[in-house]
Amino acid sequence: MFTTRPTLQGTFGMVSSTHWLASQSAMAVLEDGGNAYDAAVAGAFVLHVVEPHLNGPAGEVPILLAPAGGEVRVLCGQGVAPAGATVAHYRGLGLDLVPGTGPLAAAVPGAFDAWMLLLRDHGTKPLADVLKYAIGYAEHGHAPVERVGETVETVRELFETEWTTSAEVYLPGGRAPRPGQLLRNPALAATWQRLLAEVAGAGDREAQIEAARQVWRTGFIAEALVRQVHRPTLDTSGKHHTGTLTAADLADWSATYEAPVTYDWNGWTLCKAGPWSQGPVLLQQLALLPPELPPYGSADYVHLLIEGCKLAMADREAWYGDAAEVPLDELLSGAYNAARRELVADTASYELRPGSPEGRTPRLCAHARGAATGVAGLGAPGAGEPTVAKSPTAPVPGEPDVAADGGTRGDTCHLDIVDRWGNMVAATPSGGWLQSNPVVPELGFPLGTRLQMAWLEEGLPNSLTPGRRPRTTLTPSIALRDGTPVMAFGTPGGDQQDQWQFHFFLAVALRAPVRGGLDLQGAIDAPNWHNDSFPGSFYPRGMRPGSVTVEARTGPAVVAELRRRGHDVTVGDDWSEGRLCAVARDPESGILSAAANPRGMQGYAVGR
Repeated sequence: MFTTRPTLQGTFGMVSSTHWLASQSAMAVLEDGGNAYDAAVAGAFVLHVVEPHLNGPAGEVPILLAPAGGEVRVLCGQGVAPAGATVAHYRGLGLDLVPGTGPLAAAVPGAFDAWMLLLRDHGTKPLADVLKYAIGYAEHGHAPVERVGETVETVRELFETEWTTSAEVYLPGGRAPRPGQLLRNPALAATWQRLLAEVAGAGDREAQIEAARQVWRTGFIAEALVRQVHRPTLDTSGKHHTGTLTAADLADWSATYEAPVTYDWNGWTLCKAGPWSQGPVLLQQLALLPPELPPYGSADYVHLLIEGCKLAMADREAWYGDAAEVPLDELLSGAYNAARRELVADTASYELRPGSPEGRTPRLCAHARGAATGVAGLGAPGAGEPTVAKSPTAPVPGEPDVAADGGTRGDTCHLDIVDRWGNMVAATPSGGWLQSNPVVPELGFPLGTRLQMAWLEEGLPNSLTPGRRPRTTLTPSIALRDGTPVMAFGTPGGDQQDQWQFHFFLAVALRAPVRGGLDLQGAIDAPNWHNDSFPGSFYPRGMRPGSVTVEARTGPAVVAELRRRGHDVTVGDDWSEGRLCAVARDPESGILSAAANPRGMQGYAVGR
């Protein structure tokens, strides 16, 4: 089959990420003797600099790690709702939804602390060694990709009239960043340089990392973040608000380790973060598959996967979250999924149909019920990540642009790494992007907006609840064969993440290998698709029942058959669906492999 690039193979180390500078910076750490975790931290901080429209240090990150010879773990870098972030407080401000931008949408920042824990517990390099790449690009500049400037142009008026600290960084001299000209962020470089200076005398490697965590949580960085929260800021509600994040919220929170949720399928074990993320959606889609699948890529195959995804996503809406117990064992049980499988008909469903695990009655929030029936008046989905902070007078303020071809403007970031010792990591950093909140002038980066994913209605698993995590769309994956980690993968893309990853995984599992290994690049390059038949996770939380967006490379006969079955099909560009990265390791030969997404012209795999 046609592929855009070879699947890379080697024995020393492999990196795949959504930006070539992050991939190569991580590879430089491997070349310098570091392991996969050192490399991941270096690559992540570079992503903050070179993809500022997609992530930042005050965002969040779930990390899946598989230490050589150890157990797969989840490192949760998703911060919780602050103590003052109650439904009553937001309702008292006249809000029905958490705004898509501004300080009211800011959870406790989680990404920085998670990366520090990963470096402390699993890395080998000093903090200065892994931060130097990001500092260099922030101080001396990097050549920005086209999307940075395009994103800045969408918020130019907002930056120039309201978020002026952001204009200072991203509209220098009144001009948006352009390819061929260096983009610098001296304030961000100065933040990391000051951090390193303050922790230099703390002691050994671990002590310095611990000191850095304290600077973030209680030192000059925390102080600047809290000051920013109390500055009235125009958000997607069209009003100026201050946030709820306090110094105590920052000081009290820490990233944590937990066991992954797993599902066994045909000799594979898939590992995901828990139902505070959307990760189990991929596992539910696997559980819904019948014993025999239609031919790969056929209309029957695509229809089956679309309809299964709708059922899994409906369960996500009714049952996933961090504010109530989630009946996950039942949602993944054979009996439950056998009954759910019977709901897949030959024609497209336009209904949101959550199940009743353990006989419990599913409950959807009023907004989701309204969106499902069209009452909410939100026909367009919150289909991308991140949310673009448009003018409050825009028809769909705060929502990513959805082009006529079905493509979305927003994404986030991803990176996967495997080293020569067999350590493996998959991470999906996001949040704290340049269009989420004004740049904190003392720091050079903005706060995040993940609270927009929680509902302002009491009693739901994903209700806005102090001390609880808003349900995130971020969902990296690690796959095991016969109990041994063999593949790390993931993608940007908001609600599409566990659709694109599911299609990718099946393409790897069902198709012939290449060069004696997994055909990672072929699976990434294969035509992909997604549907929006469920409430979007991003403000304003719309949906498009029955919708399917496919790449133009999908066969015309397949498209025609999907339409005959009642799917509302949008044909997008040839290369518009999916942003996947992947690395793998053959446990018998020790051969490492990697591949990256050609869509968007910036993801790259490197290795040797």
